[in-house]
Amino acid sequence: MTAVASAFAVRAPRARQLAGTGTLLRFALRRDRILVPVWVAVNALVVLSMPRTLRSLYGTPAQRADLADQLATNTSLRAMVGPVFGQSLGALTAWRVGVYAGLLAAVMSLLVVVRHTRDEEESGRQELISSAMVGRRAPLTAALLTAGVANAALALVITAGLAGQGATGALALGLGIAGVGMVFATMAAIAAQLTESARLARGLTSAVLGAAFVLRAAGDAGTNGGSSLLTRLSPLGWLENERPYAGERWWVLLLFAAAALLQGAVAYALAGRRDVGMSFLPTRPGPATGRLGSAGALAWRLQRGSVLGWSLGFFVAGVVYGGMTNGAADLVGSNAKAREIFQRMGGHSGLTDAFLAAMVGVMGMVAALQIVASVLRLHGEETSARAETVLANAVGRLRWAAGHLLIAFGGAALIMLLAGLGFAAGYGRETGPILGACLVQLPAVWMIGGLAVLLYGVLPRGAVLAWGVAGAALLIGWVGPALNLPRAVLDASPFGHLPKLPGGQMAWAPVLTLTGIAVVLVAGGLAGLRRRDMTG
Repeated sequence: MTAVASAFAVRAPRARQLAGTGTLLRFALRRDRILVPVWVAVNALVVLSMPRTLRSLYGTPAQRADLADQLATNTSLRAMVGPVFGQSLGALTAWRVGVYAGLLAAVMSLLVVVRHTRDEEESGRQELISSAMVGRRAPLTAALLTAGVANAALALVITAGLAGQGATGALALGLGIAGVGMVFATMAAIAAQLTESARLARGLTSAVLGAAFVLRAAGDAGTNGGSSLLTRLSPLGWLENERPYAGERWWVLLLFAAAALLQGAVAYALAGRRDVGMSFLPTRPGPATGRLGSAGALAWRLQRGSVLGWSLGFFVAGVVYGGMTNGAADLVGSNAKAREIFQRMGGHSGLTDAFLAAMVGVMGMVAALQIVASVLRLHGEETSARAETVLANAVGRLRWAAGHLLIAFGGAALIMLLAGLGFAAGYGRETGPILGACLVQLPAVWMIGGLAVLLYGVLPRGAVLAWGVAGAALLIGWVGPALNLPRAVLDASPFGHLPKLPGGQMAWAPVLTLTGIAVVLVAGGLAGLRRRDMTG
């Protein structure tokens, strides 16, 4: 009896540490009832639309065999999308979108985990929740379970949608993508324990994700077949080495499981050794003599890390895309369907110009995500009550908001400029036309940013819908031309109205119109912010 009593005495505290997990999980799923389905739907649509596209491009075994032979010698394209392990439509689907679907799953997972852990602590809500009958590790458990539900839903949709290409390969691809998501979910959980800032936790995890992509790209560029050591060091490399539809290696899933369990155990250990709101890497205090003399200086101090990260990423992406331009033209060759898709995306100019215009357009659509994130920093400052402290001084709402909006809209211009310089450096010529092509994307980017300002100013609870608008624009621009969607659908995105540069004719009317709409949206958002109550 003594031994049994001692066992229960040990187990009881551990059980109490998870008290309230179910309630917190239901609350987290309710909060994410829009965010998670949007992420899952966009990611799944990108994957599920690919077999139809590939069937139109490489409909015969001979065409698919020729594609595999060309990729074996094209290092730039292997670096971007990885090697081909099979010639079926399923294998080509896993090759074309597997890595990028894994990236999207990882981003979704890290955002979900940080939102329900460090974000809650930073805002002070976690301290209020912890005053009730909630265990110490319940919030972390609920956050990881929420990420697990999201990734499980993604795996289920992908498996069901690709079952027609082969149920076994579909299951392998779905589980692999979900595995990448859970690896970065548990990694974000560790970052949330180490750092005192949600922004820094997201930044650290994103930096590791970027490093994983670079490792995989470098490994695939150097060695065909995914056998490089660099590729094997990356979770994204594990995904491609799982080889869906090409002799599945089920043991690779054990790598995802082991990494997630190990990182989860580390996160749980750290969570049990710190107080709520504290961290193992405290934020470094600022200088004794303040240099934040204005709201704009404060906004730059808060967002400079994000701007610098986006700037570096866009420059590197520009260099890579510019370097692979000639290789892409060689790969397309005489494939009329592939040429037609590039022309829909980049205009009816030469193939090289069409490819450049298409890639520049994709960069613009990704820049829309940056501007939405930067604008919604206002919402984060307000809900965390930090804005109230600033506005209690001699700082008006419009002046406070203007500082963040200057960073958001100016940051979008900066990253597109650096993308253009990267394209020019990678391609090796025509700096002026490529820079112009990148900058002409800004009116559409600014329009989406203006919509985010309007939603925040007038309907702050619906501000998250700006993510859906940016994601829809990216999905339409990326998948729409490949599926040959109707013109009306393509025109639903502001990017569909921009001139196709380089190679096409410059058209000022849509550029000025979109810029004007962006100005009106920002003005409407600021007017709403000025009149409504601040939630705090």
